[in-house]
Amino acid sequence: MSDRRAEIDAALTTVRERIATACRTAGRAENAVRLIAVTKTFPASDAALLTDLGVTDLGENREQEAGPKTADLRELRPDAAVRWHMLGRLQRNKARAVARWAAEVQSVDSDRLVDALDKAVRNAREAGDRTEPLDVLLQVSIDDDPERGGAPLDTLMPLADHVARSSELRLRGLMAVAPLTMTSDDAFERLARAADRLREDHPGATELSAGMTGDLESAVTHGSTCVRVGTALLGTRGLASP
Repeated sequence: MSDRRAEIDAALTTVRERIATACRTAGRAENAVRLIAVTKTFPASDAALLTDLGVTDLGENREQEAGPKTADLRELRPDAAVRWHMLGRLQRNKARAVARWAAEVQSVDSDRLVDALDKAVRNAREAGDRTEPLDVLLQVSIDDDPERGGAPLDTLMPLADHVARSSELRLRGLMAVAPLTMTSDDAFERLARAADRLREDHPGATELSAGMTGDLESAVTHGSTCVRVGTALLGTRGLASP
């Protein structure tokens, strides 16, 4: 086993143990929370090693990096059953590119982005670049700070209805990042309440993407169904893919 593979393997074991422990503490099944490995700034070779170790969900924050990396991974591991997640803020002019490689976009926060993604997925399907609708999560601005991505809490229901009317998008749930101005417990409790309200009108929107390296235990306590972990898996610095 190479040094890098051994390093990632050990880190992955630790992260999986943290998730399992958090689930047990919260009275949830140990397999109730899915891991998304965030590979931003790290090369496709690291993504390949993660797939070798059984990780099937990978996340990226920037289309400019993700597009080449997903192509590189297809060459490195052509048989890997990977689902790529777009996690970062997405500009509408990148929707067409993202529709070619993403299985899910977790950062939908406006009607205009919904329309752009709907059109992009339709075009990708017509061109033969994809066969499935695009899963989307609404990104929530928990503290309504306009400087960060995310839809304010009071706009979520109309935005969810807009996604639900789309023919090419599937509403899966909510995503959020705990703001620095709040404790993670307060932030994720507020997010959980929003998720409960969303499911009243959209019962299929069961995904709750919350929790990263530093706060995944709190997120699991408050009902997160997937955590987005990068630093604890791959380290604090990486080299961007070409």
